[in-house]
Amino acid sequence: MTFLTRCLLVVSMTITTVHTHASTPSDQLIIALKMSNILSLDPAAATGNDIAFVNANLYDTLIELDPDDPTHILPAIASEWEVADDAMSITFTLREDIHFHSGNALTADDVVWSFDRVLDLNLALATTWKALGFTQDNISNLISQVGKYQVEVAFPRQLDPKLVMYTLATSPSAFVIDKQLVLEHEQGDDLGHQWLTTNAAGSGAFVLEQWIPQDRIIMTQNHQYWGQVPEIARVVMRNLKESQTMRLMIERGDIDVAIGMSVPDIRSLENADDLEIQTTQRGTLYYVATSMQNNILAKEEVRRAIRGTINYDGINDSIMPYYGIFHQRPIKLGLPATLPEPDYALSTEQARALLAQAGYENGFSTTIRALNESPFINVAINLQSSLERIGIDAEIISGTGNQVYGAMRDRNFDIIVGRGGGGFAPHPDSNLRPLLLNPDNSDAARLTNFQGWRTGYQNSRINELITQAVSEADEEVQNALYEEVQSVYQEDVGALFPFSQMINTVVVRADVDGYIDDPAAMTRLRSVTKQAE
Repeated sequence: MTFLTRCLLVVSMTITTVHTHASTPSDQLIIALKMSNILSLDPAAATGNDIAFVNANLYDTLIELDPDDPTHILPAIASEWEVADDAMSITFTLREDIHFHSGNALTADDVVWSFDRVLDLNLALATTWKALGFTQDNISNLISQVGKYQVEVAFPRQLDPKLVMYTLATSPSAFVIDKQLVLEHEQGDDLGHQWLTTNAAGSGAFVLEQWIPQDRIIMTQNHQYWGQVPEIARVVMRNLKESQTMRLMIERGDIDVAIGMSVPDIRSLENADDLEIQTTQRGTLYYVATSMQNNILAKEEVRRAIRGTINYDGINDSIMPYYGIFHQRPIKLGLPATLPEPDYALSTEQARALLAQAGYENGFSTTIRALNESPFINVAINLQSSLERIGIDAEIISGTGNQVYGAMRDRNFDIIVGRGGGGFAPHPDSNLRPLLLNPDNSDAARLTNFQGWRTGYQNSRINELITQAVSEADEEVQNALYEEVQSVYQEDVGALFPFSQMINTVVVRADVDGYIDDPAAMTRLRSVTKQAE
C-alpha cells in the first residue's frame, strides 16, 4: 500500500466512523484547515495567510524571519547580504548548492526573473512592490543580476532598508520560482500563470504532489533539499469546514493539526493532556469596513455613528478569544509607533443624533457581507444587532472568500466584516500601506490589494505621511509621522474600523514536535517530527 493510499484511507475512515481510536502514520502529518480562500498557488497572485503557509513549504525566499523573534533576519537562499553605504540598495549573495524540485540549479537569474514576473503580470501581489515604488518599467533596472549568484536590489527612492528586508522575507510574492520550468508551460504571454495556478515550481522543503481545490493539498518530502531535510515524508492538508468535525478528529488522533476551530471547540480541548493549543499574535487586523462609494456611508456623521456603535468589548470578549485581541488602531500592537487605544463608544442617543445630522433621522437600510465562518459571521450578527438599535436595518450577506472579498475588490458592497492589512513584517508600514494608502481612487486604477482603494477612502495627508515615513532614516522622526497618520485617520473617521488584531490558534497533537506557528504566516514544516506510537 502506498503512502498516499494509506493517508487517504486514514482520513476517509475518520470521517465515517467514530467508535475506535485512530492514529495517523508516524511519517505523515495530517493538517485540517479551511481552504475557502485558497484560489491559486501562483506566488504572483495568491493572497492570504493560508496560501502563504502552503507556499512557504513549496518555495524558498531570499531571507527569512526568525519565528521566535520576527525582528531577527535569517539567511535562506541568500547566505549573506550587504546594505550600501548610502542605504539605497542591498546586495545578496546566494548559496550555490540549491536546486529546484525539477533539478534545475537556482541562480541569480531565477531570483531576478521571479520579481520581474510579479510586476509584469500585475496581479494582486504586484501592489506590494508598487507601493514601495517598483514598477513594471523600472523593476528590471532596480533588481539585477551582478553575478551568477549575486543579486542587487536597488531602491526606486529613499526607503527604510529594514522594510525592504522584511518584505523580502514575508511577502507571499517574494518566493523564488524556477524560471526554466515555468516558461516551458507558458501559454501566450502569461509567464506560466495558468500552469502555476494549480502547480508549483519551487525549491522548498516539500514538493507538491496533488492539489484538489476545496478538498486537499498533498506535499511530499524533498530528499534533495539544500537545508534541513524534513523527516516527515508526506504532508496532507484537508479542507474541513466544520469545527466540530475538526475537534472530534483531533481528539481521536485522526488528524495531527487543526487550524481554524471555533472558540467553543477549542475551549473544550483546553484540559486535554494529549493536545497542545498554540496561540500566535499576527499583524493582520479584523475590521468593519464601509464603502465610500455608498452615498450614505460616505457621510462622516454616518461613519462616526457606526464606528461608535460597534460593540468592541462584547465582540472581543465573546467572539474573538483564540481569534483576536482587542485593538482599534491600524498599526499593530507592540510597535513603538502604535498609539493607545481610542476606545470608541457612543450612546444610542448620540449615534442617532449623528444619523439625524446626516439626514437619516429614521435610519436606513444596508447590507453587511461576511464569510460564512467563524468569527466573521458571528461578528456580522453582533454588528447587525448593534446597528438595529440606532435605526440601521442591515441584511447579512454571507458567502465564500470570492463572494465576499470579490465584492470588495469590485467596490460593490456596503459594509464588510473582514480581515486584512498584511502585517507580516514588524514594521508600521506593513499595515498602514495596505489598509490606508490610496494614491489613485479612480475605478480604472484597480488597486485591488489596497483596502483604502477598495473602500474608496482617500486622504491626501495620510498618503503624504505614509510615503514620507517610509523614507525617513531617523526612527524617532519616523515614529512621529506614523503617530500623526493614526491621529489624522481617527479624526477623519476613515472607512475602515479595526476591532481586533489577529491571533492564530492551532491545536496540535502532543506526539507532534517542532510545529512552530509563524507570526508572518510562513509556518515551515521542515523541522516537524512525530513520535512513533
